[in-house]
Amino acid sequence: MASFKPSIARNPIDGAAATLSGEVHVIIGPMFAGKTTALLRRIRSEGNNGRNVAMIKSSKDTRYAIDSVVSHDGIKFPCWALPDLTSFRSKLGDDAYEKLDVIGIDEAQFFEDLYDFCCNAADFDGKTVIVAGLDGDYLRRSFGSVLDVIPLADTVTKLTARCELCGKRAFFTLRKTGEKQTELIGGADVYMPVCRQHYVNGEVVIEAARSVLESRKLQSQPCFEAAPAI
Repeated sequence: MASFKPSIARNPIDGAAATLSGEVHVIIGPMFAGKTTALLRRIRSEGNNGRNVAMIKSSKDTRYAIDSVVSHDGIKFPCWALPDLTSFRSKLGDDAYEKLDVIGIDEAQFFEDLYDFCCNAADFDGKTVIVAGLDGDYLRRSFGSVLDVIPLADTVTKLTARCELCGKRAFFTLRKTGEKQTELIGGADVYMPVCRQHYVNGEVVIEAARSVLESRKLQSQPCFEAAPAI
């Protein structure tokens, strides 16, 4: 775990040294729920109120821009694209880091060091950290370290999307393709938000479609019979 220099302030009551108190806020939900939009809205609000802000995203996410966080509806904000959070302070510089008030983290599920970073930034450095990410993968299992941060959080907001198939509230992300890896970065071409009913039904339909496609592939393969020896 990286070593962070705590920000120290004087206690106005007894004059003793005291660590500044930070905050952690978590925004979770399925894809297309507006998590990035909510994060950007909060970051801009903090900036408009005179606080120094910075945004971080995973360098794995290059869908819309390399050096900006971009929501699905096109809202942009400049950011640091990093492979991990531990390197953020050294990349930014100690002086600039000390002046920061608020740190936004988008696509937080891709950062393995998320828990340690939030602990240090909020508990010892007095920063407000706003985390946005998927709480579950396409199999509805915990994704990355996002859920590990919830015990640290001052607030947790779970957003929902709209089911593409019926319009009801969507809590889950359905993968349309046959790839099995957990980390598969994509947009509407790969994923859709769905309600519980259509998640279950969709999994059945997609699996059936995969079976049909595999069967067709096997049937289309040329069949060679061994010629009898003469």
